[in-house]
Amino acid sequence: MELKNDFLMELLNTPSPSSMEMAIQKKWMKYVKEFAHEVRTDNAGNVIGIINPEADFKILLAGHCDEIGFVITKIEDNGFLRFSKLGGISPKVAIGMKVLVMGESKTFTGVIGANAEHHGGVKENLEFEDLYIDCGAKSKDELASAIKIGDLAVYKREPEMLMDRYITGRGLDNKTGAFIVAEVLRILSEKKIKVGVYAASTVNEETNLGGAYFAAAGVNPTLAIACDVTFATDYPGVNTAKHGDIKLDNGPVLAKGAPINIKANKLLEKSAQQLNMNLQYELTPRTTGTDADRMRYTGPGVPVSLVSLPLRYMHSPVETASLKDIQEEITLLVHMIENLTGNESLNPLED
Repeated sequence: MELKNDFLMELLNTPSPSSMEMAIQKKWMKYVKEFAHEVRTDNAGNVIGIINPEADFKILLAGHCDEIGFVITKIEDNGFLRFSKLGGISPKVAIGMKVLVMGESKTFTGVIGANAEHHGGVKENLEFEDLYIDCGAKSKDELASAIKIGDLAVYKREPEMLMDRYITGRGLDNKTGAFIVAEVLRILSEKKIKVGVYAASTVNEETNLGGAYFAAAGVNPTLAIACDVTFATDYPGVNTAKHGDIKLDNGPVLAKGAPINIKANKLLEKSAQQLNMNLQYELTPRTTGTDADRMRYTGPGVPVSLVSLPLRYMHSPVETASLKDIQEEITLLVHMIENLTGNESLNPLED
């Protein structure tokens, strides 16, 4: 089972700041239409590929396609752009980076200025209000027809391979998840399975989780699994006693905690055991911070699980993940789903 790396790279190269996911969703939809029995969209902007839509037992796999970014808040008279964060970004990481400013009719390359050390350097307690984007414009009028308040920007960063085993770039959170659910659907479309599979590329996760609500409310699944990323802790300076011991190349990560359905996790663990695959664990005692939280509270309530990809340098331009972990997560989900009978009870009080 070979990874469709070209499709993954296409997703990673497509800017999709939260609330502006249309371009990436059209590419995801085109890809999935080749093998899905049915493809749906909704008014939030989700795309859902389906196989076996007639089945009573419905499993929803959700990987969000939106990425963190910036929103333009002001255009200065001298042509510099003021901006704020869209999602969880540290201003310290943004200093000196190139960005792509996405106007309605035109895009611009810009740089986030960094005060030279000779002029006092970067402030110690830096805020986004201290930063600006320099597009090379000399005046507000030069940008007025192309850039407006509320336009978005992302880091200008192409994905690259490290030692032919790790992929690095912006937006791995969570275009890898959108890729994974599409690949699970593609592989399952060639198998005889007894349940309905709904693979959703969801929107807005980085800002409000709204896409997940629309997706689950529309599908009314028997079980929903969020496919996202989680914090790897295998690089220098991380306190593993505090943040857990999560490594790249060490397998998919299952969440444990109050939001997670125990029996769903048991199904995943059974598949991992049969595949001789290592699993890692993270704790989510109150909420998961992912699409799972919103899917859980749709309709009469939905049992949820969370399968995550270990990710270094979360919400930076150099997010880094393992191709081996991506492959293993796909293999795990395919195995679990193809072995479902459709008669499984997810009630933890029932045998």
